[in-house]
Amino acid sequence: MLISVVVPLYNESEGIETFHSKHLAPALKKQTGLSFEVIYVNDGSSDDTLSKVHKIAKEDLSVRVINLSRNFGKEIATTAGIFHANGDALVIMDGDGQHPPEKIGEFIAHWQKGAQVVVGIRSSNEKEGVVKKYGSKLFYKLFNATAGHEIIPRSTDYRLIDKVVQQEFISFDERNRITRGLIDWLGFDKEYVVFQSPERIAGSASYSINQLFKLAFNSFVSLSLRPLFLVGWAGAFITLASLILGISVFIEQFILGDPLKLNITGSALLGIFISFLVGIVLVSQGIIAVYLSHVHGQTQARPLFVINPKGSIKVNEERKKATKKRS
Repeated sequence: MLISVVVPLYNESEGIETFHSKHLAPALKKQTGLSFEVIYVNDGSSDDTLSKVHKIAKEDLSVRVINLSRNFGKEIATTAGIFHANGDALVIMDGDGQHPPEKIGEFIAHWQKGAQVVVGIRSSNEKEGVVKKYGSKLFYKLFNATAGHEIIPRSTDYRLIDKVVQQEFISFDERNRITRGLIDWLGFDKEYVVFQSPERIAGSASYSINQLFKLAFNSFVSLSLRPLFLVGWAGAFITLASLILGISVFIEQFILGDPLKLNITGSALLGIFISFLVGIVLVSQGIIAVYLSHVHGQTQARPLFVINPKGSIKVNEERKKATKKRS
């Protein structure tokens, strides 16, 4: 069996040779009875990462190199590697050493027992900055509350996917993509591997706090439609509350003769009326959001459903392909 290892790279010149020779290659050699191909995807690095991986490829014939024409971003670079992987299963990991290759054996063991997706989970006892730690917790809570599927907290891009999952993944053609989110959206049988993330082999993290916030925002936009409807629900609440308040004030002031001595002024009544109008506007935006959600779903062109060959009997493959084309 052939296992592909996809490693997206951006400016990893300082540590890539150490990563391959001291960590990845030895870890793969320990896996007996399996063949491996390592796919390094150079994501438009501005340093000499490309020349370093070319050198590695000359010394290790299992290494393949994909050189992107410019920096497209980690998600697209990862996708390029997934597209070009030939293995019966493929492992996705970072090349900075923080996804320990020594754990690959555990990923493969779960796959050999029947798992179709194996997800790497960072250990909860790792040291993190306050912003990243609590920001991450908030993200997972909000996402799982609004998305149609759940993401396990502290899950990472370090994962293994089966050939079947790979084929479904490459059918996606949306531009703004979150690799781990799309894999989670597909479903399939999952297992998990907990790992302690080591320090980077060299250099510093290329993801800044701003980029992490951008990644979180893109995850919400591409993987969850429920935030679209929050404005509409907020508008409905404001409209109902202002309507009840307005009726109550009208009865208290003009029918009962202000027995509570509230002395409601004209400006207060105007404020209630404005709140009512704001609610109406937000409800209108919520209605528009419903239409946008349908447009969003159509433009993403994801399959209507995904059939898991594992557990299915006598599936009509031609109809399955036709369904994908229609979707």
